[in-house]
Amino acid sequence: MPARIHAALVQVLGVGVLIRGPSGVGKSETALELVQRGHRLVADDVVEIETCRDGFLTGRSPELIRHHMEIRGIGLLYVPELFGETAVMDHARIELICRMEQWQEGEAYERIGHDRPRESIAGRELPAVILPVRPSGNMATLVEVAVRDHLQRGLRGSAAERFDERFRAGTS
Repeated sequence: MPARIHAALVQVLGVGVLIRGPSGVGKSETALELVQRGHRLVADDVVEIETCRDGFLTGRSPELIRHHMEIRGIGLLYVPELFGETAVMDHARIELICRMEQWQEGEAYERIGHDRPRESIAGRELPAVILPVRPSGNMATLVEVAVRDHLQRGLRGSAAERFDERFRAGTS
């Protein structure tokens, strides 16, 4: 039986991104903006998560709500009718967690990014970023950048590590 969590799952640049956060924080609106930019919706509101034989996590939407989104102020949307069949997919491997939370004055949010925190989902540790939601913020852009950074870390390490190396080489 798959685990069910309250989240959205979108494939961004080939990476399955689990968007988590409290109800009303903007997960669905962020997922919708990502779909509008050409990325693919897997699930909105409820994500069923299973561990594959290779140890990776896969997420999908429950059949009843598959490819639907609920957007406050608009209502239920069927994504393939609005954006075409290529805007959705039935399942995706989950590789990154973006946790959205309301901006809190005085909170110490990550600013350098040396180490990527990890979050446990269904017994597996995944890289995670906390994205503070601000009235003027574009959360879809932040999710896209988090994915680009995730991919870059896999290729060359973090920008913070490379900057630190340059800094140390210049101060020696």
